Amino acid sequence: MDAREAALRRAHEHAVRWLASLSDRPVPARASVDEIVRALGTELPDAPSTPADVVDLLATACEPGLTAFPSGRFYGFVVGGTEPAALAADWLVSAWDQNSVMRAASPAYAAAEEVAGTWLLDLLGLPDGSAVGFTTGATMANFTCLAAARDELLRRAGWNVARDGLAGGPPVRAVAGEGRHMAVDLGLRYLGLGAPVLVKADDQGRMEPAALREALAAGGQGPTIVVLQAGDIHSGAFDPFAETVRAAREADAWVHVDGAFGLWAAASPRHAHLTAGCASADSWATDAHKTLNVPYDCGLAVVRDPSALRAAMGQRGDYLIQHEHGDPVDKVPELSRRGRAFTVWAVLRSLGRSGVADLVDRLCRHARAFADGIAAIDGARVLNEVVFTQVCAEFGDDERTERVLTRLLDDGTAWISGSTWHGRRVMRISVSNWSTTEDDVTRALDSIRRAAAGL
Repeated sequence: MDAREAALRRAHEHAVRWLASLSDRPVPARASVDEIVRALGTELPDAPSTPADVVDLLATACEPGLTAFPSGRFYGFVVGGTEPAALAADWLVSAWDQNSVMRAASPAYAAAEEVAGTWLLDLLGLPDGSAVGFTTGATMANFTCLAAARDELLRRAGWNVARDGLAGGPPVRAVAGEGRHMAVDLGLRYLGLGAPVLVKADDQGRMEPAALREALAAGGQGPTIVVLQAGDIHSGAFDPFAETVRAAREADAWVHVDGAFGLWAAASPRHAHLTAGCASADSWATDAHKTLNVPYDCGLAVVRDPSALRAAMGQRGDYLIQHEHGDPVDKVPELSRRGRAFTVWAVLRSLGRSGVADLVDRLCRHARAFADGIAAIDGARVLNEVVFTQVCAEFGDDERTERVLTRLLDDGTAWISGSTWHGRRVMRISVSNWSTTEDDVTRALDSIRRAAAGL
C-alpha cells in the first residue's frame, strides 16, 4: 500500500467514525480554539511526516472542536447536512481534481454542469434556456446575478461599464425590502452600487407592493434593480411575487430574487404556491448547501438572459481554450474552483423529482412540529407564521429568552441560536438537514422544555 492509499484509507475510517457519532454526540463543540491549536502543534516541523500520520493527527486533534453541523439536531443557522450521494460525489471531486472552467479542459465537468443546470431549471420551474452558474454560495450567487443586472441595465442606457467603469455613467438604483438578507447589501457594495433603497415590509418581512410602487415612482426614471426575497431569514416568508414583479416591470426594472433556501419551495407541489410569480423575474440566487443538502461551497446563480450573464462574467485569455458554445467560466467570477456541479448532479439523480419534493415537505413538517411544541410551553410564544422551514419564538422577555438559549446550548442536545427580530430577542430555529428525524425534533423540544423550566 503506497502513502496516498494509506492516507485515504485512514481519512475514510475517521470520516465514517465521525458520521456514526452524530446521532449521539452533543451538537456543540467540546474544545476551544486554543486547545485545538495546542493539539495541532504551534511549531512547524523541520522534517516531513507520513501522510497517514498527518491525517490521524488532524482528525484526533480537531474532533473535540468540531460542531456537529451535519447532525439532525443542528438548527442554529440555515445549514443543511450532506445527502449521502452528494458526500460521496464530493470525495470524487477532490480525487478527480478537475479544472472546472472550460469544456476542452474537462468535458466531464462541463457535461455534469449542463445536465444539472437543466434539471435545476425544470425542478424550480424557471425559464428554459436560462444560464446557471455554480458559485461558492448564495452571497456570490447574488453578486453574480446583480452584476449581470447592473451591466445589462447600463448597456440599455447606452453605457459600457466593462470598458468605462461606473464613474460618469448613469446611477443604478437598487430597491429591496426591509427584511432582505445582508448578502444582498454585500453584493451591491462589491459592485459599487451602495446601499439599497428600502421598501416597507409587513410584520413577516414580506415586501408591500404598494410601498414598492411608491419607492419606484419616487426615484424617477433610470436603471433600477428590484431585489425580492424567497424565504425571510427569520419568518421564512415569501414576497408576493406576482404583484411586486408586476410593479417592477411597469418601472422597467430588472427583478432579482434572493432565494438562498426558499427557492426550493418551487420543487414541492405542496409548497410551490409560495413562489407563484417568482419565475417571471430576471435572475435568481440560491444555495445548494442549504435546502438541497450538498456539501459546502455550492451556490447557484440563474439568469434568464445568458448573454447578460456572459457579458458580466465572461473572461478572455490567449492561453484559454474557449468553446464557441460557451464555457462554465462564462457564468461565474472564479477561474479556480471545485467541480460543484458533480455533487448537485449526484443529489438530484439520487433523490429524483419526488425525492426533492419529499425533502422540502419533510423539513417544513419538522418546522411545524417545532412551532406546535414550543407553543405548548408555558410562557413561550411563536412569533412568525410558519410557512416554510423557519421558526421564531420568545419566552416572555428578552432576558428570559436569552437564559433559555444559554441553557439550551449548555445542555448540548441541540444547537439553536438566538437572533433579534423586530427589536426583541428570539430563539430562531432553521430546519435544513435531510437527516433530521421526528425523534431528533422530539429530543430538541425536550431540551427546550428543560431549558425553559423554572425560569
